[in-house]
Amino acid sequence: MALRLVQVNFKARDDSALGRFWADALGWGVSSEGPGVTNVEPPDFTWPDPVAVCIDVVKVPDPETVTYRAHLDLATTSAAHQVELVERLKSLGATPADIGQGDVPWTVLADPEGNLFCVLEPREIYRDTGPIATVVVNCADPRAMAEFWGQATDWIVHEVDENHARLRSAAGVGPYLEFLRTEDPDSFCGRVHLDVLPYAGDDQATEVDRLRTLGAADADVGQGDVPWVCLADPEGNEFCVLAPR
Repeated sequence: MALRLVQVNFKARDDSALGRFWADALGWGVSSEGPGVTNVEPPDFTWPDPVAVCIDVVKVPDPETVTYRAHLDLATTSAAHQVELVERLKSLGATPADIGQGDVPWTVLADPEGNLFCVLEPREIYRDTGPIATVVVNCADPRAMAEFWGQATDWIVHEVDENHARLRSAAGVGPYLEFLRTEDPDSFCGRVHLDVLPYAGDDQATEVDRLRTLGAADADVGQGDVPWVCLADPEGNEFCVLAPR
């Protein structure tokens, strides 16, 4: 029994506009499962597939009240590609962001609704991830986060120390999931959280109970009567367990 990370969920004022930004940024396409929801996925993609962590953009009345610790890092293949991608993202509506990063080789930007993300310099480890290199979660204890998420999902822990933990799908494809020790994890909160999905044949309620035994807690984010279950990991990061389709 295990879960798989299938998508990141963005809360937005305008799901269609933000979804189109991220689709253009990544070279992906858009679809919709209903009003107020825009799905961003690679072309010819059959969901779910570990080759990609998709994006689900959901319209909410007041997205500024949402505070999550996750953000995306985008991959590049060369210095020229990094420069070209940053300029293209700006032309799509991204803006430079100063979070006190100083002189670093990556570029920090904000999407049109203010969600921070990074365009990384070329790194060998991310050469085969696709356009999203990694989903990064700021935290206080990367070791504890790696232990929880390694048991919660079928993702493999590749690296872990006091400051950083890195996981990847058991299939060895797609982006990484990384936990970065941050002095104040809530300093640069955004509107991005993780969604996980049971495998076909597994039971959502059983998986939710298993997560509780690992240290997850129930979370009320005003979701009401919905087919997914909202939980928080041991550091309070909210995430959703989707119902198998």
